[in-house]
Amino acid sequence: MISVYGANISPFVRKVRVFLAEKSIPYKLEAVNPFTAGPEYRKLSPLGKIPAFQDGSVTLADSSVICAYVEKTNPQPSLIPAAPAAYAQALWFEEYGDGGLAPVVGPEIFRQRIVMPLFFKQQGDETVVQKAVAEKLPPLFDYLEGALGDRTTLVGNSFTLGDIGVATQFVNLRHAGVTVDAQRWPKLARYVAAVHGRPSFKAVIEEEEAALKKAKG
Repeated sequence: MISVYGANISPFVRKVRVFLAEKSIPYKLEAVNPFTAGPEYRKLSPLGKIPAFQDGSVTLADSSVICAYVEKTNPQPSLIPAAPAAYAQALWFEEYGDGGLAPVVGPEIFRQRIVMPLFFKQQGDETVVQKAVAEKLPPLFDYLEGALGDRTTLVGNSFTLGDIGVATQFVNLRHAGVTVDAQRWPKLARYVAAVHGRPSFKAVIEEEEAALKKAKG
């Protein structure tokens, strides 16, 4: 059976888990704390990051690489379009999640409100959070609001890796108590709610919320 290594609250681990769930591929989640992972883990993930992945003799690291492999080995249902323009757009929106949203959501919001108090027993910097919410998230949300247009998905009319890569970041915002203002960004708010309502997302969100509730006591 396929193994996915990482922490369930990681947006990148979640990306892979949702990708596998959308394809109805069974897997086993092996818990790995990237802050304490030892040299053995480096054999799976040379950079020490999560997730890592194992499928028989194949070992991979990096969520984008893992999803690309899974798409090639299990092409149906397709989550990475074949048509050149749609293919590129799906990869672009995945990168928008990884390279645009994640650098703000992760260190400036999720880390401050969740990671620092729960895992390091330290108070996060709420000033950093408020600045990110007030100044850095709005232009990122503005772009997505415009990109959606009248569609329910980011690329054409199909649910793709681009949607997964973007929506996984909004789960971490949700855990940190940050929501999309439906009056300012109505299309984005509806989109996030709809994607998070898909069975693939709903299952992991509920699992994570239960784990965070337990950790908070």
